[in-house]
Amino acid sequence: MENVRPESMARITTPELAEAFINEQVATVKAQVGDKKVLLALSGGVDSSVVAALLIKAIGKQLVCVHVNHGLMRKGESEQVIEVFRNQLDANLIYIDATDRFLDLLKDVAEPEKKRKIIGGEFIKVFDEEASKLEGISFLAQGTIYPDILESDGVKAHHNVGGLPEDMQFELVEPVKLLYKDEVRVVGKALGLPANMVDRQPFPGPGLGVRCLGAITRDRLNALREADAILREEFENAGLNKTVWQYFIAVPDMKSVGVKDSKRYEGWPAIIRAVNTTDAMSATIEEIPYALLHKITARITAEVEGINRVLYDLTPKPVGTIEWE
Repeated sequence: MENVRPESMARITTPELAEAFINEQVATVKAQVGDKKVLLALSGGVDSSVVAALLIKAIGKQLVCVHVNHGLMRKGESEQVIEVFRNQLDANLIYIDATDRFLDLLKDVAEPEKKRKIIGGEFIKVFDEEASKLEGISFLAQGTIYPDILESDGVKAHHNVGGLPEDMQFELVEPVKLLYKDEVRVVGKALGLPANMVDRQPFPGPGLGVRCLGAITRDRLNALREADAILREEFENAGLNKTVWQYFIAVPDMKSVGVKDSKRYEGWPAIIRAVNTTDAMSATIEEIPYALLHKITARITAEVEGINRVLYDLTPKPVGTIEWE
């Protein structure tokens, strides 16, 4: 079974072990792919970024990376993908800014499940459209990791990229499928990816779409993106990014009265969520120092247009899920 991690496989914890793994995978990929082209949907998340860097090392420009910006990325994320992959690693990168396309489809849609379906479905459509413009793609690379295989009994659903004959299935290239997340990070560092990309926290596929609660509007989405960037910056400055598993901001579709420049004004609340978990099945609440919460509150309310309150979510899982939607 190629999808079972051998018992003899040592956990990759050091740069040396990572280098050995990289060299082994580079040889495997070269043997598998030959002179053919490989397509990868590069989200900017840890797994797809590490797979991209590994494949660039193995086959260079034979890898075609497609990065779709659905307009629901965190601040600076798409820019970082372009900087690291196109500018530093000289990747064959196709960048699509589909912001308007996604946000137009999401207009007035408040139901969380419906939002997720629209975002997921449209993402596949955009990716398919780009793929069908490309010539001679024989392989599809995926950032499948070992927990994905364990959770899905060895089957990770992947679709045939549209615009191609139905019977033409891509062969998969999955170089990190036997690795755990912590190992993927060690390999990413050994490949020279920046720490803030490799150590990124889990980020849902629909992105900020599930944190801009209710029907998404551009102004509220923008406020969420700016507030989230401040939270991340302050957590990093305080070293909490090392100890807190996931932290983010959610902004609900409701306003309250506030005061600014001695005048009443209505704004949205920004809700801070900071949790620790080992398996995401349950989660505990982090005790964030009050001084830091005060600082974050002062910055967000002063710097972010439209937000006039900051709240801290004290609900563990269970009762509350990690994400709000």
